[in-house]
Amino acid sequence: MSDPVQAPINRPLRPLPRLIFASRWLQLPLYLGLILAQAVYVVHFIVELEHLIAAAFGSQTALQALVTSIGYKSDVPITALNETVIMLVVLALIDVVMISNLLIMVIVGGYETFVSRLRLEGHEDQPEWLDHVNASVLKVKLALSIIGISSIHLLKTFINAGNYTDKVLIAQTLIHITFLFSAMAIAYTDKLMLAGEAHRH
Repeated sequence: MSDPVQAPINRPLRPLPRLIFASRWLQLPLYLGLILAQAVYVVHFIVELEHLIAAAFGSQTALQALVTSIGYKSDVPITALNETVIMLVVLALIDVVMISNLLIMVIVGGYETFVSRLRLEGHEDQPEWLDHVNASVLKVKLALSIIGISSIHLLKTFINAGNYTDKVLIAQTLIHITFLFSAMAIAYTDKLMLAGEAHRH
């Protein structure tokens, strides 16, 4: 006959463990700061989108603001939107969205993992990835997000390659490859850890 399962006993923590455990709330201002950073990215996205729309309707001021923001240079004066400028601006907007996604992942996943539960179980708006979030999963997802952002930056650089030196192009390519190998190493390490835990059970 198996022993009955005992319910966990909620013993009050001693002062020192209670203080150490409560120290996790020191991270709260950091996550609030990231929310403010997210708001700044939203404002930046709206401003860039307004410039793009205004430039499409012939605004020279908006066009020059776009050209300056993307760092595009040409041998001839730019008096109207062209394919390269539009592509670089759209990639810049995608870059903002991907960084915002990364911020959401860090804010929500980090708070849930390291500070306190959000208690979203059963909520209709609960993100799918939050069902199985933990430190390892969050680490892999962050690495994949960084690779995506790096890919966008690299594509922007190659589209605008005429304004960069070979040294910069090579450096950005090597950095992107480093991110790829780092993500592969993180994923492989997590796979080994999960295999070890499954073998023990």
